[in-house]
Amino acid sequence: MNRLEEILRAKRLEIEGLRSRRAELERRAKARTNFRDFRAALYRNDQNLAVIAEIKKASPSAGVIAQSFNPIEIAADYELNGANAISVLTDTKFFHGALEHLTDVRSAVSLPLLRKDFVLDEIQVIESVANGADAILLIVAALSQTDLVALLRAAETSQLDALVEVHSGEELERALDAGAKIVGINNRNLATFEVDLGVTEKLCREVPDEVILVSESGIKTPNDVARAKACGVDAILVGEALMRGEISIEQIREVT
Repeated sequence: MNRLEEILRAKRLEIEGLRSRRAELERRAKARTNFRDFRAALYRNDQNLAVIAEIKKASPSAGVIAQSFNPIEIAADYELNGANAISVLTDTKFFHGALEHLTDVRSAVSLPLLRKDFVLDEIQVIESVANGADAILLIVAALSQTDLVALLRAAETSQLDALVEVHSGEELERALDAGAKIVGINNRNLATFEVDLGVTEKLCREVPDEVILVSESGIKTPNDVARAKACGVDAILVGEALMRGEISIEQIREVT
């Protein structure tokens, strides 16, 4: 079974359950003023890669990653050790995340926060604002071009940045045509969950210099970091390896 389609079917059911809360979410979103600049945090500083450190309890491919899991403590440690931004998994069914993790982390750190979830509808953009996100993930493979453009526009109107995720040349072209300002090359195939860092190496040459470029997934060793850096990416998103202690932000910094 295509893993992405399985996840999206469940997500669409969740979205229908959100619709009755639209007025409440809009009220909370409109009242918010404390946005942090996610895109600015990803610019290379003195040739160093920016690090988006991810809070991730589990995944469909890896199962439970962290038996002992305290999002606030993890976020504080990431900030203390020099992360530039934090990604928070909020999908419950497949990644054991929660929106509460986002709001809890928001109160504990000063870094910009990416809500990592499967955003398919404008109401999720509103929900993201209401719960403290500074940026959202938009997965090209999960969206029609019309929906991608509409959600990018909704994010911008709501003062959110958008990390637009691609895995192929066709998806990259769609992201750029839609006006993406931050592109994430996902080394993981979301249909099979197989990982290949060569995806970043292949696609990085097609990304214009003015677009912030992020390499996501499969970065576990200093050599992996060096491969991403050689591609000219501005940032890397690292989750599982940090959560398991296989690599540290300090070790990443030694490479970058």
